[in-house]
Amino acid sequence: MILIADSSALVALSIVNKLDILEKLFGEVYVPRAVFDEVSKENKAESYTLKNYCKDRVLDIQSSANFNITLGKGESEAIVLYTEQNADFLLCDDKKAKKFAQNFGLKVIGSLGILLKAKEERLMLWFWGWQGSY
Repeated sequence: MILIADSSALVALSIVNKLDILEKLFGEVYVPRAVFDEVSKENKAESYTLKNYCKDRVLDIQSSANFNITLGKGESEAIVLYTEQNADFLLCDDKKAKKFAQNFGLKVIGSLGILLKAKEERLMLWFWGWQGSY
């Protein structure tokens, strides 16, 4: 499966130290150039971790289509990349971008959805200091 990621959800997963579960759940994870540029800016939350995580996952979009009038550059490129890569899911936490993507038939999952899916698939035994029973 292919997952295309937007910045807000990546930051959330990085904060809770759970970026590693993305490959376990989906296999392939990619980010568009605009998302990489956004998450790797110095002095941004989790920039060092995300720059290292994303550096080998960056794909440039081929289309000139964009939705920058409605969405930010990162969200716009993530949606375009999703269609170009025939991806299975878009990882996004931005409410407006999620709704926009869903209106075009994209399958969208947020950071909380990722954590729940990982729990269901028993990929997370410890979470925020709590060990649950399964």
